[in-house]
Amino acid sequence: MSMTLTSLRAALQSLPENAPEPVVNDLFAPHLLRALGFQSEEIHPEYNTGDGDVDKAARKTIKDDIFLHTKSNPYLLLELKGRDINLSVNTAQYQKTVHQLKRYLLAPNCQTVQWGIITNSCHIQLFRKHGKVIYPATQCLPLDADNIDNVVASIRKKIENPTKALTIAIYNNKGGVGKTTTTVNLAAILTFLGKKVLAIDFDPNQQDLTSYLGLPLSNGSVFEALTERNIELQSSLHPYKFPLRKVNSELRFDIIPADLKLTDASENLLRNYLKFHTLYDKLEFSRQEYDYILIDPPPNWRVFSQLAVYAADVVLIPTKHNNLFSLENAAIAIKKFIPEVQSQKADGSPIPLPIFFNGEKITLPQIAVTQQEINNILKTAKKEGFDLLPYFYPKYTNANKDLRIHQVPSYANIAGSVFSRIPAVYRDRSAHEYYKNLAKEYFLQ
Repeated sequence: MSMTLTSLRAALQSLPENAPEPVVNDLFAPHLLRALGFQSEEIHPEYNTGDGDVDKAARKTIKDDIFLHTKSNPYLLLELKGRDINLSVNTAQYQKTVHQLKRYLLAPNCQTVQWGIITNSCHIQLFRKHGKVIYPATQCLPLDADNIDNVVASIRKKIENPTKALTIAIYNNKGGVGKTTTTVNLAAILTFLGKKVLAIDFDPNQQDLTSYLGLPLSNGSVFEALTERNIELQSSLHPYKFPLRKVNSELRFDIIPADLKLTDASENLLRNYLKFHTLYDKLEFSRQEYDYILIDPPPNWRVFSQLAVYAADVVLIPTKHNNLFSLENAAIAIKKFIPEVQSQKADGSPIPLPIFFNGEKITLPQIAVTQQEINNILKTAKKEGFDLLPYFYPKYTNANKDLRIHQVPSYANIAGSVFSRIPAVYRDRSAHEYYKNLAKEYFLQ
């Protein structure tokens, strides 16, 4: 191992100051991939993703399946740039390179890929792919002879031990936008589609998720798990079971219910017990057990919401087209709250997913009014130095003026299901289709 690490440092030091991409490719990339644990026959140069060629793709050999020969089921993509390309965060060249990597990661021949790396040998960043979701697994890190061994060793540790779950906080700093309805029905439809799901009611004052499913409130067990080192959060689990009579089986997803002991505690008292990273730390075991972890926090930006967003890889933001405050508060979360958590967490996550319209029918005149309001929000953000366009109109480009925002309509059918204590997707065909489309739009490749 020491020889590999030494050769990696030596390879970095051998590069000319402004080495172009072919030189970085020849002198640096082979040593980087070896330090990440890949042998030469496990690396394919100029791999055809189905949407362009990525510089390197890699996968460990599985019995007789040698990746260089079979070219099947890549695990990691590496996109290289020359040292003359500035990969400092938020530069135009950085943004272009990240966009390029994401395109490759989502390409037809890369469905099995779980990791992507960009580097020019001066900076390096690791991205995780879970289904359709791509999010940072590290910040964009500077590289030099003093830190390269440790940085690459930490990246190797991540790619060799991926977490199974994608953790999603469903958040908007505005009530009444259907966060709980979204959490319940997304959990239910992902379960229906064969995924193992945990949903967490992290709004102890409203308790809507727990109530929706007719489950008993926790009476201190969640509080104890969050505050005691030796108590696991799994001790608070309640299964929600939905019988499938035709096949004599059931659909089941797990719930951590709201806790009465957290209800009346003051903010100051909670801050003494609960740190930013508390929920994140307590979910370590669950991240290897589940495919998806969904967290339903309160709308205010206080302790429970902050812990929920910190624990998440991504933040899903429900809005309503006819509620200006829900759109403005989505922008505030993207500009202010989520970056605040990113700075505390220091791995580049969580990232906001594009907004969607939740639970109302939309007429063409209403769409025109809503688009005008969104344009005002985008203009204001631009003056403040924020580009919110990808979070409101993710498919919009200079060549394709796509103003589509994903919608979950028919709110009456969905909201009414709460009286039956059954997720709407298990009772109503249209709700089933709406949430299946939501899952496919955001999460499932």
